[in-house]
Parts: sequence; C-alpha cells; structure tokens
Amino acid sequence: MYFSDYMDLWLYGKEGYYKTFKAIGKSGDFYTAVSASSFFGASIGNYFYGLLKEGSADKNGWLIEIGAHQGYLICDIIQWLYTCDPSLVKTLKFGIVERQPEVQKEQLAYIKERFGDDIEIRHFDDIAEVEASYAFVVANEIFDAFPCELLKDEKIATVEKHKIVWEKAPEEILTWAKTHHLRQGEVAVGYEEFALDMAKGIAHCDFVTFDYGEKYVRNDFSIRVYKTHETYPLFDEALKLSESYNKADITYDVNFGHVSEAFKHAGFEELFYETQARALIRFGIIDILEQFSKQTSQARYLRETDKIKTLISPTIMGDRFKLIHFRK
Repeated sequence: MYFSDYMDLWLYGKEGYYKTFKAIGKSGDFYTAVSASSFFGASIGNYFYGLLKEGSADKNGWLIEIGAHQGYLICDIIQWLYTCDPSLVKTLKFGIVERQPEVQKEQLAYIKERFGDDIEIRHFDDIAEVEASYAFVVANEIFDAFPCELLKDEKIATVEKHKIVWEKAPEEILTWAKTHHLRQGEVAVGYEEFALDMAKGIAHCDFVTFDYGEKYVRNDFSIRVYKTHETYPLFDEALKLSESYNKADITYDVNFGHVSEAFKHAGFEELFYETQARALIRFGIIDILEQFSKQTSQARYLRETDKIKTLISPTIMGDRFKLIHFRK
C-alpha cells in the first residue's frame, strides 16, 4: 500500500493511535502549545474578540475547533470571551470537529467539568458537515497529522509488512513535485479536499491554525515518530515500524506553502503568516499576563510567565511554530 494509506491506518484506523483519547504533556508522547499554557487559548480568544468588536466577525456565528483533543483550547477561548463580554456565550454557537466517538466523550466530560450545563457543544464528524453563515474556526497541529506520500528520486514509498519499499511514482505526484521543486520529502494528502469542504459549508469564515514547519519545500525528510517525548526519524535504523505502528504518534513538518495554495484555490485569502511568538504577542498575550498579575500571587504569576516563555521563546516553540490565518 502507499505510505499515505499506511499512515492513515496508523493514526485513524480501527486500532489507530488517535482512535482513543491520548494524554498530552508529561504523561503523553509529546507537548503542544495548548498543554503548555491556558494563555495560548486566551490569546486566541482575545484575537477573536477583537474581530468581533471591529465587525469582521459575527457574534451570532460559530466558534469551532478542529481536532480538539480533550477540549482545553476551545474552553480556554470560551472562558476568555466570557471575561471580555459575558453576552457572547449566549449569542455564539460552539462546535468541535472530531470523528472518534471515544474522544468526543472525553471532550464532553471535560467541557461539563469546566462549564456545567452553561455551554452546549455540537460535534461534527467532518468539517464538510458544518453549515454556517459565519464561523471562526481554530486548529492546533492538524496539518502535520494529514497522511502524506514520501518521494525520493522520482520514487514513492509503499509499505509491505511494515517495511518501506520504493516504487516508481505516479505521474500526478511527479507533476506536483516538479511544479513545487520537490526532489525528496513529504507530499501531504488531503489539504485540497479539506479546504474545499470548509469553504463549501461556511459562507464567511476566519480560519486560524498553528503548526510547525515552513512556507517552502525543504527537499529533505522530516517525518518522524514521537514516543514518550523521544523522537525517532522514520528511517532511523533503531526504529522498528512494526513496534511503533498504532502505538506512537507519526508526524512531519508542514509545508505552509502547500496549505496556502490549497486554501487560496478554495476561495480563501491569506491574511497572516508569521511565527507563533509574533502572533501571540500581536494577539495580546503579554497584556493578558499583565492583567493576570494584578489578580494573583507573585509565585503563580512567575509560574505562568515561565509557561508563556515556552510559547514565545525562539528556541522552544516561538519560531518553530507558525500561525496562518485565512479568510473567506
């Protein structure tokens, strides 16, 4: 089978890695910005609130998260919106795109723990199911979890009994690679369909997403496996695919140029592409921290400051992760 099919089964198959709820943070296989600090979600909420105030977002529309894990991010955004204007939680509708039933249960349990019965969340199995006149859609680290093909020397990776076998690549892949000056590396599968599905059902949309990668072709393999905070390049001799399959996360650096191309083709315009550090500072994360300092102890303030350093420090998440904001 093609590597993209293998990766899809690895992550989303009947016994796939994401089929059940996975811990993130110290007890999991990796960290995310969401698990690092609740101020990540608060700053996105602050950005959304600014769009609402200026009239470019609709207070009667939807706030939707794609791939919400336990629900921390959307809850942190809702909490901040309530702080800014309590009436917004009455006018906005809230949704999560999540196709795994077990994960949906975990999300609903956490949201009830945070807000009781005051917040109602609707689940969608796919972004194609969303129909709205306006939606602010947010995602953190979803594009790195799309299946991909592996290309090298005009050959494509296939998998036989958990072993990589190289075969001549289809003309469609070779044409894409030539157009994008790719000789070796990952070719994401599904970006175009995803963008078209989002555009199809949402008349006016702001899509804000964070991920790690760059806006160009690297011409090298970045695909790797994360297990208990250790990283194994896919072609590392120490990595046995049969032992990691379904049991660890597999990911690669996002080519944001490919993402942008897919969304522009679907009718979106690109408003911003910048480092996570620059985006969060522009969203007001420092101002939020200063407000927090006036309401808490010095010790707690310092703890939160250290967490925010993780988000914006160039050597940790600040420069490696990027924000891209599309609007339709």
